[in-house]
Amino acid sequence: MSELPDLLANPALWIAVLRIATPLVLGTLGVLLCERAGVLHLGIEGIMVAGAFTGWLAVYAGATLWTGVLVAALAGAVFGLLHAWLTVGLALSQHVAGLGITLLATSLSYFGYRVSFPKVNTPPTIQPFLPMEWLGIPVLSAQTPLTLLALALVPLIAWVLYRTPVGLALRMVGENPQAAESQGASVLGLRTGAIVAGSALMGVAGAFLTLSAFNSFYFNMVNGRGWICVALVVFASWRPGKALLGALLFAFFDALQLRLQQAGDAALPYQVYLMLPYLLSILALVLVARKAAYPQALMKPYRKGER
Repeated sequence: MSELPDLLANPALWIAVLRIATPLVLGTLGVLLCERAGVLHLGIEGIMVAGAFTGWLAVYAGATLWTGVLVAALAGAVFGLLHAWLTVGLALSQHVAGLGITLLATSLSYFGYRVSFPKVNTPPTIQPFLPMEWLGIPVLSAQTPLTLLALALVPLIAWVLYRTPVGLALRMVGENPQAAESQGASVLGLRTGAIVAGSALMGVAGAFLTLSAFNSFYFNMVNGRGWICVALVVFASWRPGKALLGALLFAFFDALQLRLQQAGDAALPYQVYLMLPYLLSILALVLVARKAAYPQALMKPYRKGER
């Protein structure tokens, strides 16, 4: 571990932390919006895959990069609408519906890729977002615009949730939908809107991988990031600011383990380094989650007029 001080002082580490954290921030904010409204969304893993594929395919077909981001958001919103219909409209199990969305979105994306490129062994590439070197700040200038977008969304969503009537109503349907209905709020409309908006953010999180972090789409590229986002929401106690902190913490552990492996410490097998971010994140989750105040109506189906 003698290399640790040098690693921490290297700007490359912190550049990697922000890059790794970006899709986690976007995905975690998406899940947070859904759960604040009382709906568990386990479809995030598949929606991230769909966002990664559709956004990349749109750019490969000739669209601009920002159009690709919009296409990914729309793809996420469509799956979100399906999830809302199943969980809010039909009041079905949120666990089962979410896992079904993940399987459906992932399968459709892989099928779409095989149909679009039936004879391609190497994934085609695009020109991704370029770093914002004009910023002049070493850590930020190495990032792409989607990272700034993710960082800007944190205070924006916090402001909407805690400083606007819509945010108050959204939190109310996640805590006590009967009381919200008695005040004239539409539980169906608010929950559906939160799921669609949150799913759009999940789609953008996936698009970051193909339009910014990499320049092509390949199978298993999401690699469990969606499940990490679900856990980060609990770590954050359903607060946007703490969600950013949790994403940065996990990204730090992940970036650090990669560099510790490269340092060539033969005393430990590489599997220990691979486990490091997950073990430390689980520890942080256990310590924080015990005191987390979750939305009281989370995972509880609601039917209008029922008491």
